[in-house]
Amino acid sequence: MASHALILLQIIVLSSLAATAFSLSPYYYKNICPQALPTIKTLVEAAVYKERRMGASLLRLHFHDCFVNGCDASILLDPSPTIDSEKGALANQNSARGFEVIDEIKAEVDKICGRPVVSCADILAVAARDSVVALGGPSWKVRLGRRDSTTASRTQADIDIPSPLMDLPALINNFRNQGLNQRDLVALSGGHTIGFAQCLAFRGRIYNATNIDPSFAKERRAICPRTGGDTTLAPLDSTAARFDTAYFNSLVKQRGLLTSDQALFSGGSTDNLVNTYRLYPQVFRKDFAHSMIKMGNIKSLTGNQGQIRVNCRMVNN
Repeated sequence: MASHALILLQIIVLSSLAATAFSLSPYYYKNICPQALPTIKTLVEAAVYKERRMGASLLRLHFHDCFVNGCDASILLDPSPTIDSEKGALANQNSARGFEVIDEIKAEVDKICGRPVVSCADILAVAARDSVVALGGPSWKVRLGRRDSTTASRTQADIDIPSPLMDLPALINNFRNQGLNQRDLVALSGGHTIGFAQCLAFRGRIYNATNIDPSFAKERRAICPRTGGDTTLAPLDSTAARFDTAYFNSLVKQRGLLTSDQALFSGGSTDNLVNTYRLYPQVFRKDFAHSMIKMGNIKSLTGNQGQIRVNCRMVNN
């Protein structure tokens, strides 16, 4: 009996150790390569200094990566005979950008570390945080230890990445499918306080919506005609290069650029959260950081799962 109990105890201890070893941790690279995170930070700051818009682009890469089979850097894989690249998905084609910055970071980190020990998935997660900080946003401890996928799915990307045309029930359901709640939805949507959107994504709203400020619609129509100019850019809020709460103020004024933006303040269940974040910036910053950590945990590959890519754009041979 005692022997049986001892065996059970050993199994529990080993299982616990395995779970600990394979769980994400902010200190994962502390001993493996302590210069990894400072190197990423330096290169992200340089990229954002060169082009402020790049901060939003890097944040968006991490978001679009995590929503498709988890945070596994599948979005970085180029098309090949065996890879159905997510770069060709509707939400990414001709709009996802920043890949060359990730390539530069990967090359420099591998050089500093002496070998490829930092995953592309972790680079995306850290680069997103450092981009937000570089534009005046909050910081958070990124949990690390992700590994990179060996597959991608354009089909799944088309299903899972939320569309700019979604209404509130569709958005709530989309986020729920990722284990995220309504507070996460509104907080993470607040990432639209930085960056731009293409005319193709907001044309329908500025010509057809009724819950839009007429003067705002007129301003946007001047740069986004009914036909043509699909890739013309407009800022997602009035301070597109600064992480603040202008995004939420714009929603209250019915000046949300995307249908999915204005859906958050349209007489529905998320109105109160929009007002809270608008009036209390520190609450928004805290919740945004919390939701970014939560999103970063979606279906992460750890332990012996996946691989550490040598080149973020292709699976190791």
